[in-house]
Amino acid sequence: MNNKEISQAVVARLPRYYRYLGDLRDEGVERISSQELSKIMHVTASQIRQDFNHFGGFGQQGYGYNTDYLYEEIGKILGLDHPHNMILIGAGHLGSALIGYMNFRRRGYLFKAAFDINEALFNQTISGIPVYPMSDMPDYIKNNNIDIVVITISKQEAVKVVEVLNRCPIKAIWNFAHCELEVREDIQVENVHLSDSLMQLSLPDPPVRAAAQQGGRGRKEGQHQAPRRKASPQERRGGIASIDKRPAGRIARPAFVCQQNGQDGNL
Repeated sequence: MNNKEISQAVVARLPRYYRYLGDLRDEGVERISSQELSKIMHVTASQIRQDFNHFGGFGQQGYGYNTDYLYEEIGKILGLDHPHNMILIGAGHLGSALIGYMNFRRRGYLFKAAFDINEALFNQTISGIPVYPMSDMPDYIKNNNIDIVVITISKQEAVKVVEVLNRCPIKAIWNFAHCELEVREDIQVENVHLSDSLMQLSLPDPPVRAAAQQGGRGRKEGQHQAPRRKASPQERRGGIASIDKRPAGRIARPAFVCQQNGQDGNL
C-alpha cells in the first residue's frame, strides 16, 4: 500500500467499487478493464487507476483487473476479511430494520445484542437478537469483544450514551442520532442523516441548473448566455474586479450523512 496519506474521497469510493465488483463476479465476469469499469460506475478510468494505485495497482497492462482478486483485495482493505461484532442502542423501528437486514451479516457485520430503556422489550428478541436493559451495556461490551455500536436514539439520549461509550473498548460508532458526538480520539464515527439525503431531492432548482445561470457553465443546447456589459469609467477607476452583477445562484449540496429522530425511528 502507498505510504502517502489516502484522501477520504478515495476511501469513500472503495465500498462502491466493492459492490460493483461483487455484481460483476456474480455475473461470471472474470476480468475487466478500467475503461469498462468506468462505463459501469460513471467514474473516469484515470480516477479508477489512481484510486487503485494507492493500494498497489492490482491490474496488469493489456489484461486489466482480475475481478475475483480485485474484489477480495478491496474487501481486505475495507476489513471485510474478518467479522465485526456490533450492538444496537435503540430497538425502535429503525433499529429493528437494521438488525433485520441480512446483507450486514453476509458482509461480516454481526449484531450480537440490542439495548433499550423500554422494559416491555427486555428479554425479547428482534430477528433472533436479544434486547437488554441499557444498564447492562457497558459490561456486555467488555465481555463480548464489541467493535461497532449502532445508535438509533434521540439526540438528547445519544449525548448521554456516548459519555458511557467513551469508557468502553469500542472502535467505531454508526450514528443515526441528530447530533455530532464527542468521542475519544481512537473512536471512528460515521454520521448518517437520512433526512438530509432526502431533502436534496426536493430542491426547487437543482445545483446543476443554478450553476448554469452563472458564466454559462452547464447550459443546455440552445440556451445563450446574457451578454456582458462594458465597465463604466467609474467602475474602471474604482478597480472593480467583476462587472457581472448577476447573483451567483449557487446551492451548496450537503454531503451524505444520516439521521434518525427518536427511538421510534421516525425521521
